[in-house]
Amino acid sequence: MTSKSIDFAHYIDHTLLSMNATEDQIIKICQEARDNNFYAVCVNSGYVPLVTEKLKGSNVKVCSVIGFPLGAGLTSSKVFEAKAAIDAGAQEIDMVINVGWLKSKKTDAVKQDIAAVYHACGTVPLKVILETCLLTEDEIIQVCQMCREINVAFVKTSTGFSTGGATVEAVSLMRETVGPNMGVKASGGVRDQATAKVMIDAGATRIGTSSGVSIVSGTKTTSNGY
Repeated sequence: MTSKSIDFAHYIDHTLLSMNATEDQIIKICQEARDNNFYAVCVNSGYVPLVTEKLKGSNVKVCSVIGFPLGAGLTSSKVFEAKAAIDAGAQEIDMVINVGWLKSKKTDAVKQDIAAVYHACGTVPLKVILETCLLTEDEIIQVCQMCREINVAFVKTSTGFSTGGATVEAVSLMRETVGPNMGVKASGGVRDQATAKVMIDAGATRIGTSSGVSIVSGTKTTSNGY
């Protein structure tokens, strides 16, 4: 598949998750998403009402992150935040797993944590962030198998706030594990069209990035963000 044949815009979750993101910056990414017909805008839950307002009447979806970026909160707090974000207008939810529990071999707790948020989301698609840079191949496979059993919508590589972002190897392994039907989201460090294409070729069906405009236009970005 050539870059010219890929509708990059349809893959893009246009993302701004920094703790110092201003309202003006959020409004700007909403306008960019509308102008380029991106798939979604992804923000922290406190900005969901604003994004919902700014995207009204467009085809761009509102996405919010839960338990972000550490994933180490109580399951009950993740469930509450997911429900609150959905009530505020979120149409997709990206949650972070509890990596510490996984490293502690508390696999049942990890699965129950994911399942609780999945059930809280109801019909709203849930993406599960693995933070692959912190996991072994076996741990990536383990979480992907859990997610497949729970029937979440997507597995996602990264928060973009840890020691590394998406890699081709991780995306390929996730795709191989979940099979052809579940979504795979590559996020963290995807800042240009060439990198986006490599991720898509490896099996990604969504790209989480703050460089969506650069990706669709084929230009370079100076951003060091998500």
